[in-house]
Amino acid sequence: MYRYIANRVLLVIPTLIGAAALVFVLMRLIPGDICAVRLGSGGGKLDPHAVLACHTELGLDRPLILQFLDFVWGFLRLDFGVSMWSGKPVAEEIAARLPVSLEIAVMATVVAVLIAIPLGTISALKQNSWIDHVVRTVAIAGIATPSFWLGIVSILVVLDISHAAFGAPWMPPIDYVPLWQDPLRNLSIVILPALTVGYRYSAVTMRMTRSAMLEVLREDYIRTARAKGLVKRLIINRHALKNAMLPVIGGLVVTEQVFNINGVGRLFVLAVQNQDYALTQALVMLTVAIFVFANLAVDLLYAWLDPRIRFG
Repeated sequence: MYRYIANRVLLVIPTLIGAAALVFVLMRLIPGDICAVRLGSGGGKLDPHAVLACHTELGLDRPLILQFLDFVWGFLRLDFGVSMWSGKPVAEEIAARLPVSLEIAVMATVVAVLIAIPLGTISALKQNSWIDHVVRTVAIAGIATPSFWLGIVSILVVLDISHAAFGAPWMPPIDYVPLWQDPLRNLSIVILPALTVGYRYSAVTMRMTRSAMLEVLREDYIRTARAKGLVKRLIINRHALKNAMLPVIGGLVVTEQVFNINGVGRLFVLAVQNQDYALTQALVMLTVAIFVFANLAVDLLYAWLDPRIRFG
């Protein structure tokens, strides 16, 4: 057990370092210059001396290896530096937009679990029946549907229904209000994006749950339990559990653009557009850290629940 935990924990280190190196290199390969974007936003002619001064101010004139070491050392100290575009601390930029994205992510995960686990289980228990075919069709539709299209369609549906019911189209307000201040207003803002993202990513978990259930139902102990009339034991595959817990990071980038929500996903798009290295790297590493540690938690929990993983 301890060896299994040590191996899983040690795998976190190269994963984070590899992700940091990858995002650092990819950001430098993107054509353009953050200083040219900042100084040329007014449409005037760029002054080479001003560009050089901007590079010096942002530390872009230093060797790349030193920039990378500073980036990694800052990440280890949870110091993400200052945004190259706004001049504000990166931590403040993210903290201001994190609550709405986190709320949507949690709600979308709940939606994905509530849809995927029951339907995937029923689909496996009713294999090759009409119920199974309906569930598989719903799952395939969710996988094949782009997030932006699903978001646009959901907005149009709300507009049509509200217009037919109240005589005027209705859309939720854009400005975010915390749940504890105004629950109804808050839910009106986040419920539609959460449903959109939750359904989109429940499709993958639904299929994985069905596959895991079918695999379990073919085990010898299940056949024995069936023969003796015992209650069937249901085990959810840990990969399906991971997909149920982590469905929304990538989906928020597109969904927040469609619904005009000023969250972390939209901030990520703006950071890439402005070539803000510091902010983009911090957002990518934050996403990677969430994935890595959530997967680590699921692996350890699954090992505790299933001795076959522990001693395998």
